[in-house]
Amino acid sequence: MQVLQVQLEVGPDPAEVGRARRWARSRLAGCGIGDDEPLAETLILLISELVTNAVVHTGCPAVLRMLFGAPGVRVEVADASDRPPAPRHAAGDDTGGRGLELVDGLADRWGWQREGAGKRIWCEIDRADKSVDDTSEFPGAPREPHVYL
Repeated sequence: MQVLQVQLEVGPDPAEVGRARRWARSRLAGCGIGDDEPLAETLILLISELVTNAVVHTGCPAVLRMLFGAPGVRVEVADASDRPPAPRHAAGDDTGGRGLELVDGLADRWGWQREGAGKRIWCEIDRADKSVDDTSEFPGAPREPHVYL
């Protein structure tokens, strides 16, 4: 199985989040995932959350990767901070603290791992036409049954 990987270096500036979204939209379109498809909207939201977490909470540059293959799309954001992601539970009026909750609710799978002196946070979204018996075929992904929303 062939996997197409694309990546973007992101600076440690919150303005980079918008650039990452625009870049991701163009790469999704290039892989046949239209801007108006629910899969594209979900992926853009996930990318926005993960890149925002990287640049806001670490102050470090990051690398955004998208991997296209079976069963769907994998998004990875690697940064140089050794601090693990810390899910928070936002109260009703809080303006932050929902990022990893969104990732957990929207992704079929997600996690993180140490990478060199930093870490890599990843999530996967399956394409709807895959069967429940498939297993992840992304390099480095855990081998576990798919969880469908």
